[in-house]
Amino acid sequence: QVHLVESGGGLVEAGGSLRLSCAASGSIFSIDDMGWYRQAPGKQRDLVARITGGGTTNYADSVKGRFTISRDNAKNTVYLQMNKLKPEDTAVYYCNAAIQPLLKRTTDYWGQGTQVTVSS
Repeated sequence: QVHLVESGGGLVEAGGSLRLSCAASGSIFSIDDMGWYRQAPGKQRDLVARITGGGTTNYADSVKGRFTISRDNAKNTVYLQMNKLKPEDTAVYYCNAAIQPLLKRTTDYWGQGTQVTVSS
């Protein structure tokens, strides 16, 4: 019953901005770490940014200073603000969260992915 729904991807010119959102829904008891990953065609899936339940963040070196991850615990939602976008940021972006469903053990969940395309 628990799943993640993400949105906010699209096409943008180099130097532009986008904000991704990911909301968890279902019978949720608690959520620990949340994060964003991305995967370009022919490449592996890599960590972009991560945020703990207490608000501690970390970023990939390639996006540090340009991207900001945040969360709204009351809404079970994580965001990724992306500024000064580059063509090399083009990828499918996936939301990830460690979630404990009601009366169950904590497991890892993934969103469906949202396409971000940056034109040069």
